[in-house]
Amino acid sequence: MSVLIALSTTSRADTPALTATALAEAIADARRPIEQVKQDAARRPDLVVAFAGVKPGDRIADFMPGNAYFTRIFSDLVGPAGRVYAFVPDEQVANCPASEIAGTRAIAREPGYANVMVLTDSVANFRVPEKLDVLWTAQNYHDLHDAFMGPADIVALDRAFFNALKPGGVFLVIDHVAESGSGLRDTETLHRIDPAQLRKEIEAAGFVLEATSEALRNSDDSHALRVFDPRIRGRTDQLVFRFRKPR
Repeated sequence: MSVLIALSTTSRADTPALTATALAEAIADARRPIEQVKQDAARRPDLVVAFAGVKPGDRIADFMPGNAYFTRIFSDLVGPAGRVYAFVPDEQVANCPASEIAGTRAIAREPGYANVMVLTDSVANFRVPEKLDVLWTAQNYHDLHDAFMGPADIVALDRAFFNALKPGGVFLVIDHVAESGSGLRDTETLHRIDPAQLRKEIEAAGFVLEATSEALRNSDDSHALRVFDPRIRGRTDQLVFRFRKPR
């Protein structure tokens, strides 16, 4: 595993729950790139981050963080007593345009993100230096089934996700919805996944689906278009599932 930015070791203290004011301030942080701010109306960080139950002092892993849209928000929210691990798989580095992860790499060069550690390794070697309160992945779980990611050994990886969390920890998954009953049919072509398939895989690792959010649902999405199609891009019907590792 290669580490792209160093992280100071700070023990976590007991802290209160996240407030709406703190979340609003993190979203309004002037350091956020303007192109990411423009996505807020569609990505609804005010709703999905609150739904995940992120708190000051938390240890969070942002798996396949792309351009670090959520990584930056998490950094503000967990504060100096918390940590954020942005895990970028080697397969993504090797097979995707550099622009897709440029934002994550940029954090390593920017001041003010001392609580963020960017990690790279093969997807099969996913691990973080300490147990997590929250594991997060947005719009990328379906990719794990695609050729450019190996495809990943999803049984082993979901188990690694489970083991990375503290008892009671949250696994928050956001992804593009495919037609009901389609299973894995559309992961490679449309970059979508059947919610029932995703749930089945993750629960098989020991997780419990605790709650779902309607924050990113779009009933006007036919589920028949590629998520990059300009007719639907940025407005796809998306699931938001909160899984819990039993205590």
